[in-house]
Amino acid sequence: MQRAFTILIILLNLFVRSYSQELDCRIQVSAPSLPESEKLILQSLQSSLYEFMNQRNWTNFKFKTEERIEANITITIEEKAGTDEYKGTLQVQSRRPVFNSSYNSPLINHQDRNISFRYTENMPLDYDDNTFMSNLTEVLAFYAYLIIGFDFDTFSPMGGTPYFEKAQSIVNRAQTAQEPGWKSFESQRNRYWIIENIFNSQYAAARQALYQYHRLGFDTMTENMELARGEITQSLELLQRVHRQRPGSLLMQMILTAKSDEFVNIYSQATPVDQNKAIQILTEIDPTNAAKYRRINQQQ
Repeated sequence: MQRAFTILIILLNLFVRSYSQELDCRIQVSAPSLPESEKLILQSLQSSLYEFMNQRNWTNFKFKTEERIEANITITIEEKAGTDEYKGTLQVQSRRPVFNSSYNSPLINHQDRNISFRYTENMPLDYDDNTFMSNLTEVLAFYAYLIIGFDFDTFSPMGGTPYFEKAQSIVNRAQTAQEPGWKSFESQRNRYWIIENIFNSQYAAARQALYQYHRLGFDTMTENMELARGEITQSLELLQRVHRQRPGSLLMQMILTAKSDEFVNIYSQATPVDQNKAIQILTEIDPTNAAKYRRINQQQ
């Protein structure tokens, strides 16, 4: 996995400036309840969103084509509220490769349930880091920076901070927007609270866990499986600490939603002691998936 070393070099050379697109983001737009007459507009939207996410420079650093961050964004349009206004949901997923492996570890699997935007066929998607241009591009840019931030957090402790700050700036300038998803009082599960959790010191251990889990754990599995699994267990203890301070937080929910199946796979071949430890932590911090975690020691 060459990208691991590339990102480590990037983080150690923050003043080197070279440009290349960072994302390999697949885009899907669907509107099952809209008439066939909308199909051309949706195709135009999907193509424009693909170009917006993948042909823009989101950082100052160079990624080789094979090192781009893999992601998926699925927009499901549920309602056309006007001649050019659409409402629906957005699902964002991202993953990062594991060193010396063909496996990709999921980082984000999050549904934004309150997307609203205006679009007409072949409309240019303009974006500026300092100006609110349109809700569509602000939402997409927010998730672009979120994807990059999570990815960089796994390669260096708090390495994603510069990109989370970009996402935070989007939230700040969107406070006057009419569209939902940006304000604290609208919901406890929106874009505002994602960024609030990321920068809240009470959740700092969750971000530390991302680094320990991936860089010190997963990336070393081919060298020493037991030591790597020990690092992963320690990262779960960090998540447990966050849970006990602030149970049910959005950041924790995002991490657990992305990782629950992976946790089961990691510990299904562990020692009984490690399995019992993992089950105890996971059923505490993620009770929704408790039945899934209890199957860990039943798979051998």
